[in-house]
Amino acid sequence: MNSPFPKSTSVPGEGHLVAKLLPEGISGLETFTYQYPLKLISPSRPSEDESVLVFLLSYGGGLVAGDQVNLKVDVRPKAKLTIVTQGHTKVFTSTSPDIVTRQDMHVHIASEGALCLLPDPVQPFAGSVYEQTQIFRLEDNASICLLDWVTRGRTARGEDWSFVRWVGRNEIWTIPTAEGDGKTESRERLLVRDAVILDSNRSHPELATLRDSMHGVGIVGTLLLRGPLVKSVGDFFLAEFAALPRLGARDFRSDAAKQAAALAHSTPREKWRAERLVMERDSKLLWSAANVRGCVVVKFGAPEVEDGRLWIGSMLQEEGSISHHFGDHALMCVR
Repeated sequence: MNSPFPKSTSVPGEGHLVAKLLPEGISGLETFTYQYPLKLISPSRPSEDESVLVFLLSYGGGLVAGDQVNLKVDVRPKAKLTIVTQGHTKVFTSTSPDIVTRQDMHVHIASEGALCLLPDPVQPFAGSVYEQTQIFRLEDNASICLLDWVTRGRTARGEDWSFVRWVGRNEIWTIPTAEGDGKTESRERLLVRDAVILDSNRSHPELATLRDSMHGVGIVGTLLLRGPLVKSVGDFFLAEFAALPRLGARDFRSDAAKQAAALAHSTPREKWRAERLVMERDSKLLWSAANVRGCVVVKFGAPEVEDGRLWIGSMLQEEGSISHHFGDHALMCVR
């Protein structure tokens, strides 16, 4: 007996999200589709939240060797979309180096639209092979806040950069704003192409393993910021990086009393910065920030995962604009 329903055109691992601005002035979902092994959840939310929240998940809490996930995201004009996760994206062991687990995301953000993507870090298991590509195309005045980070693996099981290969590539492009007929010119401009390749077979020639080449770092991450809604936080990272003590800088105050007296007359931001610098020193966290063609690129690394999470979360909370524009739920994975 022939089915009365049309044949499905969906493909395993594919998903599509379309966020649009609703008449009430808040953002909602126009399209929301996915198929195993990809899983998407959009919980109910208070009506006053301007950004629509979506959880990006996978069945079983992780990606099995050979899984292919391809997510397409469209953010309509003036809409705001927040994407988070509910825990580390686990990448399970591959039985062969030729079996690659892959996640691709292609995002189009229309004029004055915004996307905040602050997920939990990826956790590749020993023997896993993972490749990820995320491409973002932004029209004029569109905004993107993207965090991409990866851990050394399951430390409780002794894993320390024990996977076969991890590849992450992020690109940000600008495209002309759509005209009245809904078409855009074909010309695009690449602003940032950031690629991280961690390959056990391509470690430094003077170091025996990938673990040796990481020099004790347990998590590495990249934060990319572009657009008017995240300009404030981008400027904040650049200013804080410029304020870091430089090579050769010394504090000639000879006793703690003088330091305490100076701190007592500091502003709240200066006190917070002093406490953060101590935390960075004690946790051996390293970071940098740079402006690349109008995009702020922040790189950081720390020996412990929670130290990295605490640092990036405290930076975003202290500046405050991410919570203001996207709601407190946007920061749930970095607190």
